[in-house]
Amino acid sequence: MPLTQYLFERRWGKMEKMRYAGRLLSLPKAGRYLPANVAAKMRGRLHSIDRDRQPVAYHYDDIPNDFFARWLDSRMIYSSAYFAAPDTDLDTAQESKLDCVCRKLRLQPGERLLDLGCGWGGLVIYAAQRYGVKVDGVTLSRQQAELARERIRKAGLEERCRITLCDYREINEPQGYDKLVSLEMDVHVGEALLPTFFKCAAGLLRPGGVFLNQSIGIHSNMPVLGFDFVRRYVWPDVTPVPISETLRAAEAAGFGVHDVENIKDHYAHTLRHWLRRLEAHAEEAKRIAGEITYRGLRLVLSIGLHEMAVGGNLYQTLLVKPQKGRGGLPLRREDWYA
Repeated sequence: MPLTQYLFERRWGKMEKMRYAGRLLSLPKAGRYLPANVAAKMRGRLHSIDRDRQPVAYHYDDIPNDFFARWLDSRMIYSSAYFAAPDTDLDTAQESKLDCVCRKLRLQPGERLLDLGCGWGGLVIYAAQRYGVKVDGVTLSRQQAELARERIRKAGLEERCRITLCDYREINEPQGYDKLVSLEMDVHVGEALLPTFFKCAAGLLRPGGVFLNQSIGIHSNMPVLGFDFVRRYVWPDVTPVPISETLRAAEAAGFGVHDVENIKDHYAHTLRHWLRRLEAHAEEAKRIAGEITYRGLRLVLSIGLHEMAVGGNLYQTLLVKPQKGRGGLPLRREDWYA
């Protein structure tokens, strides 16, 4: 990361630029290392329902679950953890994140919770076990849904947990939910579709309901390093936006903004853990998913770590659907961090 900052911040003279440009042009063609058939080839209108299924299949269903299991925590949580100290182990920090989310939502036994983009079901199972709620999770990944359902069955939670393979725009639940959560899923929604995303969320919530949205955000005045590579080889169609755009879309959908917390430092610690664990299991990861997938993800995790240091952000935003003009949440935060 310091080397990256040095290269980007250094003032290069004309002769230096010409010398290094010549060296770069002398390198072998990229196609020798990144064949065209591994790059994402999305079809259809950007962020249509059919198109949005394709990046999920590319990143999650074309790569075995065992690849992710090698470097994520035991619950396979693919979003930032929450650290009490920099040396906290990843499993403990991820459990702290799950508990913090549940506390911020102030989950109560018997309530109905919806997890938008539930991944492999880590939060779904945790909330049902620890807080006694009924939880629905939705994902577009067939592999994630299958493993989440298997874990729910092994935990004996089939009466309280349900996983649905669908887009957020396809959810039909007339009864509504008391609480909603989305952990870093809206980066796949697209800036133009953020109003639709929050409108759908508001429509699924009962009056007085609460929505915790954890969202990767870019600095409004800083470019994102390596963004084209990320979208071409790892996460197609991702679009992080400044927090101002996210909040504007949420308010337009009728939400009240109750609280915003930037947990970028926690994300940096999480990315360091992921990188170390991925590198520690490099041979297994390459055997499972291939050299290109391993190298691509390793590079993207490094890019993310750099971004968190120079201008990237990660926000937990607590949104409330008003009930007769009132949010209904307590005045103070003590119980979040008790």
